[in-house]
Amino acid sequence: TVQIGTQCWMAKNLAYLPSVVGPGTGSETTPYYYVYGYDGTDVSAAKATTNYTTYGVLYNWAAAMNGQTGEGVQGICPTGWHLPTDAEFTILTNTTGNTKGALISAGWFDSLFAGSRYTDDSFNNIGSNADFWSSSASSSSIAWYRSLYTSYSTVYRHYYNKANGFSVRCLRD
Repeated sequence: TVQIGTQCWMAKNLAYLPSVVGPGTGSETTPYYYVYGYDGTDVSAAKATTNYTTYGVLYNWAAAMNGQTGEGVQGICPTGWHLPTDAEFTILTNTTGNTKGALISAGWFDSLFAGSRYTDDSFNNIGSNADFWSSSASSSSIAWYRSLYTSYSTVYRHYYNKANGFSVRCLRD
């Protein structure tokens, strides 16, 4: 864990993997779990990959929310933790001056860029992008997330389709 201002964050990407699918399976409403570069359904085989060990799991928004609704829910996070809201991410970025370097210096980000699973049924940007779901929806098919890029110093706030597979960082209750 890492304490930044008033918030206590997990220092690594969540790696909870109850099931797994390949990048060709997606949904805005059915929970799906992905391991970058893995195209199968065998959890043990997915967990044996270097990408799982190094980067954790990519979750579509339904998986990140774990069947719960509303902002600040526990979601896929362990007991005592929750999926951060868009506002809680804003507190983090305001505390660190909204820079990737400040997050890395504070210990929040282990400088591993897990990439994403996109709605075109592909994995992209491992080693250059890191995207993190919030529990805040923008609409029935879109949710807010934060992005870090190796090529930019700013932490970006975006919203995108809930079928994408992004990383999760949990925030202590």
